[in-house]
Amino acid sequence: MTLPEFIILLIVAGLCGSIGRALAGSARGGCLVSIALGFIGALLGGKIAQMAGLPEIFAVSFGGRDYPIVWSIIGASIFVAILGLLSGRSRS
Repeated sequence: MTLPEFIILLIVAGLCGSIGRALAGSARGGCLVSIALGFIGALLGGKIAQMAGLPEIFAVSFGGRDYPIVWSIIGASIFVAILGLLSGRSRS
């Protein structure tokens, strides 16, 4: 993977993470949190889709690997919602 591909991957992960955070109702964190959520969401959402036997709806290829956009957003939303439930804090 080249440096431009890696930068594009970080941007896509940040967008997916921020959309997932918005869907789950979280406003805490910044750009790095969104990037981390995008990657965690891709792992979590991809695993859920694989276990349920669902196909990749929309994937972008970077450096020979596919990055599942829709499952990343869904996975990030689920992860943020679980963190919100475990933390017990009210959304503000």
